[in-house]
Amino acid sequence: MEIKKMTFAVLTEKGNAEVHKRNLPEIGEGQVLVKHEACNICTTDYGQWMGLREHQGYPMAGGHEWSGKIVKKGKNVLSELEIGDRVAMAYTYCGQCDPCRQGITSECINVKNQATKDGYLGAFGYADYSVRDAKVLMKMNPDLNASEAAFLEPLATVVEGLEKTRIKPFETVVIIGAGTMGLLNAQAVRAHGARVIITEIMEKKIAAAESLGFDVINALEKDPVEEVHKRTNGRGADAVIIAVGTTKANEQAMKMVKKLHGRILYFAAGYPAPKMDVDSNIIHYKKIELIGTYGADMKDFFTAAKLLNEKFVDVSKLVEKTYKLGDIQEAYKAASTLGSFRVSVLL
Repeated sequence: MEIKKMTFAVLTEKGNAEVHKRNLPEIGEGQVLVKHEACNICTTDYGQWMGLREHQGYPMAGGHEWSGKIVKKGKNVLSELEIGDRVAMAYTYCGQCDPCRQGITSECINVKNQATKDGYLGAFGYADYSVRDAKVLMKMNPDLNASEAAFLEPLATVVEGLEKTRIKPFETVVIIGAGTMGLLNAQAVRAHGARVIITEIMEKKIAAAESLGFDVINALEKDPVEEVHKRTNGRGADAVIIAVGTTKANEQAMKMVKKLHGRILYFAAGYPAPKMDVDSNIIHYKKIELIGTYGADMKDFFTAAKLLNEKFVDVSKLVEKTYKLGDIQEAYKAASTLGSFRVSVLL
């Protein structure tokens, strides 16, 4: 049976998610038709649902953490992708602009914030079917369930950040925050051969981090800065990754890094924006590196796929609840609940 329509979730305004239908585009020679299986609700998505990211625009047919199976392919799609393969998606890029030709595909100037002809924004992740360019799809291990395979994109953003931070074996890296992204960062750092210390205040997240074998500081019971220095024999951390967007985390990170040549990665955004009161003389004399990161390039998606497919990173404990597409409003409520891990919409 030929599939002609797609059913998908869309944010029409703050706090309101609906299910719409539209015609599927025709499959091009280098494209595939994918039956989506799961799409996880990212902070970006539920942040807009909460009204914290109004700059993203409406109607927003979001969802970029998804996976599915190929059901049809164009005639020029190579044998690396076959019908029945489970896939997840990297960011769309044109391949012709200057950033793309330099390998910085996440900064493609020709695909950002483009609306469809019928007026929708977003990546259409919360959909039953979609047509995608084969070049942006990664084959995923069929042993992963659909919600696990959908972690490709967030893990790719972690890979990008760690590459910029130049994590090396035997270093000590502190992760502030044991939420979904904190634990993805922690596992990827461990895969690099570095020692990981996590700081967290919520018992639920502390338990999750400990269950994954991490050294965790309960920041409500002990001063996290003092404890980091204690656990490093007074040396401090080689690098700190801030996985929660808060002013307090920004302050702590500056005090946790080692005396000279410490690196701080600002991984998480925060809404409202966190403050950062920094003495530039401290950065100057301690030779501290302050590193920003956002998004991921194609090379990062390849590394992330390897980390997931070969089980270097375990995301099985990071999916908290699952919902059906028709219950998208309830899914957003669950995802935006303080302390939640990922909520997955099954399609």
